[in-house]
Amino acid sequence: MTRPVALALCLVAPVFIQSVSAQSEDRALTVIANNCGGCHGSAKMSGLSVETREALLAGGSRGPAIVPGKASESLLYKAVVRDGELKMPPGNKVLAAVDVAAVREWINAGATFGSTKPKASEPTWWSLRKPVKPAVRSIDGILGKAKPAADRRVLIRRASYDLTGLPPAPEEIEAFVNDKDPKAWSKVVDRLLASPRYGERWGRKWLDVARYADTGGYETDVLFPNSWRYRDYVIRSFNSDKPYDVFVKEQVAADEIWPDNLDLEGIYDLPESKRQSLERRLGTGLYTLAAMPVEYTLFGDQYRAEWQAEAAVVTANAFLGMTFQCARCHDHKFDPIAQKDFYRLGAFFAGSEDREIPIVSQMRIFEYTRYQTKQVAVDELRKKYAALKPGDKDGKETLLRQIGEAYVKTPLMYDKANLLVHTEPVPDTFILPRGDSMKKGEKVTPGIPAIFGKGAELNEPADGYFIPRRRKVLAEWLASRDNPLTARVMVNRIWQGHFDEGIVASSNDFGRQGEKPSNQELLDFLATEFMDKGWSVKTMHRLIMNSDAYLAQTKPHRLDAEEIRDSILSVAGALNTKMFGPPVVSPLAKDEREAMRDLSMWPVSGDATEHDRRSVYLFIKRAFRLPLLDTFDAPATDESCPRRESSTVAPQALALMNSEWASDQAVRFAKRLSASKDLIGDAWSLALGRQPEAAERAKAQEYLTRNSPERLCLLIFNMSEFLYVN
Repeated sequence: MTRPVALALCLVAPVFIQSVSAQSEDRALTVIANNCGGCHGSAKMSGLSVETREALLAGGSRGPAIVPGKASESLLYKAVVRDGELKMPPGNKVLAAVDVAAVREWINAGATFGSTKPKASEPTWWSLRKPVKPAVRSIDGILGKAKPAADRRVLIRRASYDLTGLPPAPEEIEAFVNDKDPKAWSKVVDRLLASPRYGERWGRKWLDVARYADTGGYETDVLFPNSWRYRDYVIRSFNSDKPYDVFVKEQVAADEIWPDNLDLEGIYDLPESKRQSLERRLGTGLYTLAAMPVEYTLFGDQYRAEWQAEAAVVTANAFLGMTFQCARCHDHKFDPIAQKDFYRLGAFFAGSEDREIPIVSQMRIFEYTRYQTKQVAVDELRKKYAALKPGDKDGKETLLRQIGEAYVKTPLMYDKANLLVHTEPVPDTFILPRGDSMKKGEKVTPGIPAIFGKGAELNEPADGYFIPRRRKVLAEWLASRDNPLTARVMVNRIWQGHFDEGIVASSNDFGRQGEKPSNQELLDFLATEFMDKGWSVKTMHRLIMNSDAYLAQTKPHRLDAEEIRDSILSVAGALNTKMFGPPVVSPLAKDEREAMRDLSMWPVSGDATEHDRRSVYLFIKRAFRLPLLDTFDAPATDESCPRRESSTVAPQALALMNSEWASDQAVRFAKRLSASKDLIGDAWSLALGRQPEAAERAKAQEYLTRNSPERLCLLIFNMSEFLYVN
C-alpha cells in the first residue's frame, strides 16, 4: 500500500467507523422503539421504559434491562432472542435475525444513545393506530366481485330478521317480490329501519354487550327493580338513531355533561328540556347493572374497589373492545396495559356511585307523602295480624280483608331509577396488589391509559370535597375521533350483526390475544365513514345492506334464542307488540318450577297477555335463566357478551317438540289457520315465507291424515328452515 493511500485511509477511517456506529445505533433504537415502545414507552409496563439510556440502565421490576458492552448478560437481549422465561415481543411474533443482530451489536458497542434519540413511532399494534381512509371508498370496491344476489324471498327474510328479529309477513314478501321499482330493496331497508321493532332487536344486541339483567346474581341474586329503565333507554336510542358518540357520552357521563334538575316551572308537566336531560341520564344505568355479591358491602373499601373495577372493565369491553380486566392484578401479559392504567381508568368512577333516586318533580313526591298515612294504616294492620294466635281463624280472615281493602287505597309510589350520582368526599384510588382491596399500593389519579397518549388534564382540589367532573373527561375522550378504537369497535359490531361474524371475530378484544381483522381496509373504511356521517348507526345499516356483499347469498345461521321465541309467537298470531315497562315474568312449566327453590323469587305477571310480549322485555334473573332461552344459548349476563354462541344439542329439539309452551303455541297457530281454505299453503307462507313444493305438500297432507293440525304446526316450528335464515 502506498504512503498516500495509507494516509488517506487513516484520515477517513474515524469518519467511516463513526458513520457505521451511528447507523448501528439508529437501527437498534428503531427496532426497540417499534417493537418495545408500545408497552415500554409511556405505558412503562413492569416499570420499564426504553425511551432513554438511563431508563434502560435503571430497568423495571426485573432489574436493569441492559449491561453495556455485554449483550449476553442483558435482559433486553435475552428477551428478544427468547432465551429464558421472558420472551419478547409477547405472543408468537419473533424479531428478524437482522434486527436481533442490530440490538446485540448496539449493546456490545456500549449501548450509547449519542445524538440519536429513539424515534417516535406509531403504536406497534394495528388497533391502536387511528383508522385511515382507504383510497377505495366502497364496500364492494374493497371486497371485489361478489356472488349473484340471493332470491328476493331469501333477501327480505334475511333483512327482516337482521333489522327486527321477526319474520316478514306474507304480504310484505309478496309486495317486495312483485315490486319492479329499482329502489324496491332500498325501500324495504328503510321501512324496516323505521319500524319500532328495530330498536327492540338492536337494543337487545347492545344489552348483551352491557351485561343487562334484572337481578344481581350470586347466592343472594337481589332484585334490580329499576334496571328496565336502562333497557327502555337503549331501545329508544336505537329507534331514534341517536348518534353513537352521544350514546357513549350519555352512558358514561350524562349527569356531568348535561347537568340539570327536575324543578317545575309553574305547571305540573316537566319542561321538555328537562325531560331530555333526564332521558340522557338514564344512560348511566349501564353502571348499575353489575353482577356482584351483596356481601361486598360489609366492607366499604372492598365494595368500592369491586364496583370501580367492574366499571373500568365494562367501559373497556363495551366501548374500546379491550380486555383491561387482565391488568387488574398485574401488568397485561400481551397488551401494553400496565396495572396502573387499570386503576387510573377505574379512578374516573371514584366519587360516583349507583343510587336509587326519584325521577319526578318535588311536587309529585309531596303528592305521594300527603297520602302516606294510608300506608301507615296498612302497616299497623299487618302488625296486628302477626300477634294473632295461630288458632284465631276468624280473626285472621277479618284482618286479611281489612288489609286488602286498606292496601288498594294506598298511593302509588313515584317513579325511581338507579343512576350514577356523586359522593362526598371523593375517595382515593390505589393500585391493589393482586387485586386485593385489603392491600393498598400506590395512590393514583384518573388518567387515560398510556397506550393512547396523553389525555386531558384534571385539575381537582386535594382535599376530596368537590363535585367531580371526571367521567365527563373520559366520555369526551371515548367519543372523540382521536380515539382509534371506539368507531372501529362499533362498526365491527354492526357488521357482525349482519354477517354473524365481525371483521374482527373477537369483537370485545382488539388486542393481541384477539383476532386480527380479516380485512383492515374495510374496517377502517367503515369506521371513518361512520364518523364522517355523524356516527349514525342506521346509515351504516344502509351502507352495508345496499352492498353486493350483503345481497349475495350467505351461509345460513340459526336464529338466536329470542328470535326463536318471538318468531313462534309471531307466526302463531299471538305476539303482543306492547313496548317498554317493567319486566314480564312468564309462567314456568311444572319441571321448571321445581328447579326454583323459592317460587316467590319468580313472581309471574298477573296479566296473561303480558306473557306474549317480545323476549327483550322478559325478566332476566341471573341465578335462573328462562329454560327455553337458556337452551338456545341465551348468554350469561355476569359479564359483557360480545357474540352469541350457536350450538346444536339434543335438548333444543326436545324443548321445541315436548315443551308445554311450544305445544300451546302450536294450538294457537292451528287456530289461526282453522278458517283457511289451504291450511298447508298458508302454514308454509306464514312460517317460511313461501309456498310448499309439490313433494312437501304431499308429505304434509299425508301427515295430516294421521295427525292433528296442531301436530303439523308443532312440526313446522321444528323445521330447520324455520330455525335458520340465509
